[in-house]
Amino acid sequence: MRIDKNQLDDVNRKDIIEHNEHFDFLANKLAKNGKNVDAIIKKIEEFQIAIPSWALGAGGTRFGRFGFQGEPSSLELKIDDVGIIHSLTQSASAISLHIPWDVPQDYNAIKDLAKSHNIIFDAVNSNTFQDQRDSKESYKFGSLSNTSKAAREQAIAHNIEVIKIGDKLGSKSLTVWLADGANFPGQNNFQFALQNTEDSLKDIYKTLPDDWKMFIEYKPYEPNFYSTVIQDWGTSFMLANACGEKAYTLVDLGHHLPNTNIEQIVSTLMLKGKLGGFHFNDSKYGDDDLTVGSIKPYSLFLIFNALVYGMENNPQNPYPAWMIDASHNIKDPLEDLIQSLEAIKEAYAKALLVDQELLTTAQMNHDVVKCQEILQAAYRTDVRPLLEKARLNNEGALDPLKAYRSLQVRENLIKERGANSVASGL
Repeated sequence: MRIDKNQLDDVNRKDIIEHNEHFDFLANKLAKNGKNVDAIIKKIEEFQIAIPSWALGAGGTRFGRFGFQGEPSSLELKIDDVGIIHSLTQSASAISLHIPWDVPQDYNAIKDLAKSHNIIFDAVNSNTFQDQRDSKESYKFGSLSNTSKAAREQAIAHNIEVIKIGDKLGSKSLTVWLADGANFPGQNNFQFALQNTEDSLKDIYKTLPDDWKMFIEYKPYEPNFYSTVIQDWGTSFMLANACGEKAYTLVDLGHHLPNTNIEQIVSTLMLKGKLGGFHFNDSKYGDDDLTVGSIKPYSLFLIFNALVYGMENNPQNPYPAWMIDASHNIKDPLEDLIQSLEAIKEAYAKALLVDQELLTTAQMNHDVVKCQEILQAAYRTDVRPLLEKARLNNEGALDPLKAYRSLQVRENLIKERGANSVASGL
């Protein structure tokens, strides 16, 4: 299924008058406060977030998975689904593939299909957290950290193969997430495991093309609950430094212990030029992978405040790669992704409203009350008319979720694919 401009025009026409009224009111208010509304909208238009291939089907829990009808059963259908999301939101111009779930059969055909949707290939993701069919070695006791040299070499070879696949598609980065760790005290020698991981990452790093980056993800627990080899941002940062200038830390919002100050982590990494990528989701207890902004929207805003400051003041840090990493256990996956994109854009737009010079002055003067007022004034602003204007300028939907339902996208996908279609790789 594809959504064309005429369909969106018909849907938008019903809400355009109300949008214009809301936008004019907000734009005038912001202009009176010295904001360059056109510049803010331009930044919102340009802000793009990658959709991971595994998020296009229903997610699951450790105890079961409840499928959703009309899921994409092939890489081609996954790209089509991202195309639907992008046509509605004009915010999802990239797809992130997971190997070996998404190995193309015909690279040129896949690239042509993505191009037809105005989609590029973001970071490619390796998989050493589960054994693959016909694999000689098992990752039951780790991959890059395994005490078995044969298992480590198999995991290294897999990551190198992922780089080759990504290079054929035009990707420019590799994301490495390890499930390596231990469930019981004494199971692993912490130093051996860390050293093996560092040596393995260096072997992978050596094969990176000159214009590529390697993102090293971290996670405090799960699936191993006693220890994780790359358990926090500091360990990831250390490993990235050990590998070289093309290696960076990747921050996943769900990969922190409760109440961790993620905005401080972001600020530190950007100051040191080592924030490479960002995975968006939300959580109540741990790595819940919930819809972005559904639990802690103010925390998301504070993180974006740090990101916006870093992007403006830390030229030593490359522009970060953005991606959603969520699991939709009971929601329509595409609707959930649309909601997440909206929440991300809202937090970003609000952060753009923060007067950083005024905030810095208040900080220097130790005016704590003023600092809070500056941040909360931006956060309390309803920026949705700005997001609508940005989508309208890019020929998207004023209200993507409303358009999705009005155009009966899920119903059409079920007709095309069947009610029992299961997303590949899940």
